[in-house]
Amino acid sequence: MNALRGSRPARIFSAAAMIGVSALVIAGCSSTPSEEPSGDGDNKPAADLTLKLGSLLPQTGSLAFLGPPMESGVGLAVQEINEAEAGVTIEMTSEDEGDTDTKAYETSITKLQSEGVAGIVGAASSAVSKLILDGNIGAGIITISPSNTSPDFTEWDDNGLYFRTAPSDLLQGEVLGSVIAEDGHKSLGIIYQNNAYGTGLFDAIKTTFEGTGGEVVADASFNIGDAQFDAQVSEVMAANPDAIAVVSYDEFKTIAPLLVNAGFDPSKFYLVDGNLSNTYDTELPAVKLEGAKGTKPGPALEDDFTDRLQAYWTGEGNSEVEDFTYAAEAYDAVVLMALASLAAGSTEGVDIAEKMQEVSGGSGDGEKCTSFKECAEIINNGDVADYDGYSGDITFDENGDPKGAAIGVFQYGADNTYERIN
Repeated sequence: MNALRGSRPARIFSAAAMIGVSALVIAGCSSTPSEEPSGDGDNKPAADLTLKLGSLLPQTGSLAFLGPPMESGVGLAVQEINEAEAGVTIEMTSEDEGDTDTKAYETSITKLQSEGVAGIVGAASSAVSKLILDGNIGAGIITISPSNTSPDFTEWDDNGLYFRTAPSDLLQGEVLGSVIAEDGHKSLGIIYQNNAYGTGLFDAIKTTFEGTGGEVVADASFNIGDAQFDAQVSEVMAANPDAIAVVSYDEFKTIAPLLVNAGFDPSKFYLVDGNLSNTYDTELPAVKLEGAKGTKPGPALEDDFTDRLQAYWTGEGNSEVEDFTYAAEAYDAVVLMALASLAAGSTEGVDIAEKMQEVSGGSGDGEKCTSFKECAEIINNGDVADYDGYSGDITFDENGDPKGAAIGVFQYGADNTYERIN
C-alpha cells in the first residue's frame, strides 16, 4: 500500500484507499508582469511581483504547541522563495490566531485585512477559520489552511477562495477508528470537544469503529475554555470501555491524569493531531503513555527538510521545534500561493485562486516539480507546473481539498514521546 513519489520518499495514497487497512491510509495591489514568458529557456522571470501575504497561526491559546512547526514552515518557504529570485518576492505579516476562547484572531484578522494581503495562511483551527472565512471571501483574499480538517469546508460557499493542504477529518477519523479496532478493542469511550474539529472527528471515529463490529459505549463532550472535566471522565469510566479516544487540544493534559486517577490504563489512550505532542515527557510526566497511539495527517518527512526548518527557526532566535506537525502543510501552502501568483502574473487574491488548482496538478497536464525554484522555471518558460510538496502530491480538487493524503500512526514510548509506526 505504500507508494514512492518523485525524489521524495513520502507515502501518498488516494482517498479511496484510506480505510480498513492496518491503519495506514486507508492580496494586495495588482502588479503587471514585467515581461511575457519568453519560452526560450533563458530562465528570465516571467514577472516581477511583490506578493503580500499574512499568516494567522496560534502563537497563544490551546493550539500554541502547533504554532512553531507551522510558523517555521511558513518562514522557511518565504526565505527560499525570495532567495530563488524567480519572479515573486513575498512580504509576510504574521499574526496570532489564539483560539475561540481568547479571540486573539479578531484583532489579528482585522489587521491583516487592512494591510491589503492577497492571501492568508491559516487559521490552524477549523472553528476559527469558520469565523474569519466569509470576511476574507468578501475582501477577495485567498485563504489556505495547513491544518483545517472539518468536513464542512468541502461544501463552503467560498467563491473559489478557500484551500487546505490537510485532508478532511473523515480520513483521519477512519484511520483512527480502524487502528482501535485492529488493536483488538471491542468497546470504546470517546471524550471530544464540542466544535467543528471535535464533532467531525468524533463522528468519523464512531462510524468506522462501529462499522468493524465494535461499540462506542459512552461519549462525552466539552466546550473550548472548559477547565473541569470530572463529569466527562465519570460518564465514560462508568461504561468500562476497553479503550478511550480523546479528541482535544491541550485539554488532554488535564483529562489524561483524571482518567488515570480513575483507574484507566493510559496505554489504551488514542489521540488525534490536536493533542499528539512530543512535550508530554516534561508536561505530563506523571502519566506513563507508553503504548498509547495517535494519528495525524502527513507523510514521513525527509531529514533534509526538518534540518532546514530547524536552521531557519533557530536562526530567528527561537528554541528548536519539538515536532513538525503541519510544518510541511504550512510550507506547501506558501509555495502554492507563490506559484499561482507567478502563473497568473498577478498579486490579486482572486487571480491567484484561479491558478491554485492548476499549479497543484489538479487540472491539466502540468510538468512535475518538487521545489518552488524548479516549478518557477517551468512557469517562466511558458509551461504549466505541477507542484508536489513535502505534504504530498496535494492536487486540489474543485473544492480546494487535496485529492489524496497520508495519515500517520504514532505510538508513545517509555519516555512519553512518540514515533511513527506505519
